[in-house]
Amino acid sequence: MENYLDVAREQGFDALITISNEIPAIAGTHPTKVDKRKLRKVALHHLSWSQVLSEAVLQKEVRGVAGPDQAWILGELIRYLEHPRSGALEFEDMGESWVPTRDAIATGTLRAADKGVPEVASRFDALMTFTSLRLGRQLGIDVTPQLSRRELAEPSLRTQSLVASLVSSGQLTGTIRIPDTVGPLFVTADLRAGRITCHVDVDAPREGRPTTRVNWLVRQLKDAPDAVRVEAFVAHGRGSSAAELLKVVRENPAALLTEPGKELRSFRVAVSTPLGSKRGRGRGSFIDSVLDAVDAFYSDVMQNLRAWSASPPRLRADGDRAMVEEQDVAMPLVSTALSSQDGAESVDGTDREFQVPETSVGADQPARDDAVADTPAVVPAGSVTGSESPDPRSGAEVGSESEPTKSGNPSYR
Repeated sequence: MENYLDVAREQGFDALITISNEIPAIAGTHPTKVDKRKLRKVALHHLSWSQVLSEAVLQKEVRGVAGPDQAWILGELIRYLEHPRSGALEFEDMGESWVPTRDAIATGTLRAADKGVPEVASRFDALMTFTSLRLGRQLGIDVTPQLSRRELAEPSLRTQSLVASLVSSGQLTGTIRIPDTVGPLFVTADLRAGRITCHVDVDAPREGRPTTRVNWLVRQLKDAPDAVRVEAFVAHGRGSSAAELLKVVRENPAALLTEPGKELRSFRVAVSTPLGSKRGRGRGSFIDSVLDAVDAFYSDVMQNLRAWSASPPRLRADGDRAMVEEQDVAMPLVSTALSSQDGAESVDGTDREFQVPETSVGADQPARDDAVADTPAVVPAGSVTGSESPDPRSGAEVGSESEPTKSGNPSYR
């Protein structure tokens, strides 16, 4: 390959493209290590036959081909690559280091410095890439592994993360991004427990009672198996607050509501299946167990889930606007009578003492006694004025029917 790079540099080519059955662990990387000094003037790119086949199927079946001759040629290429004797092999092997690493995890003797651990981590990422290409070919869309920007810029960080996870917990994790779905698909292969788990996180509705939010999810999982696990997450909580099988949640939605006082924010829907341990393909193999788990989870669970969206606001009819106008409160009327509305209002709903402001004296009213007119009266909470306290000037009762009052208000205090 380095010789080809030398020829490309001498001929002034911009890049060298290689095609083989090798699937790179991360998009943009090359499965073969070369001298980086030879890449100063010539770029090096790699395509796997699985990627070529997936792109050909998407172009012919989804995007379309303009010319009939080109469509026929592309169809023949697909037919050739799909033939078992074409030599365009799928992902067939987890590598020579798989069995020693698997056994070391089972015995608890795996160390980060072991020679074959980085190779296993890279092969798992290659398996995630192949799984994405395979699923995208079936769905007719571009399905890709999801990595952080930092991992894409520095692929070694991704390998280090997988190695650390293998050593500490015996797990390999990957994420697949599928367009127009409720969220990314998470894959966790637990080599110690011998289980593979696929899950997706779903945001709960932002309105409605907690039971209504649970039923919203259950209705979407009407065709899912009873063995599906549903976890509930509440606001400001660490980890899931409750987890039950879908069979139990269908019969009793309240089984997920262990903290009624907290808002239900999201759900996690997961399926766990046995994990194969063999290195190659076939029954009981690690590769086939991962492929089958992803396909089954998407088919039974993920493709039926829809994200919640709030209902759009509706315009009010003319009759509704007229009713609102009729219910408008009139402007307060000027009154010289003492009222509880003249003092400080209660904020928390409890009775408080308030001060009655000085009453205005009209032109046709005699001035009150100085002690009454100049000193504001402090009325304790619970005291009553009105019919029990006649006006000494005219004998009329304060708060009589001649003064306007607002129905439904508490009695004058």
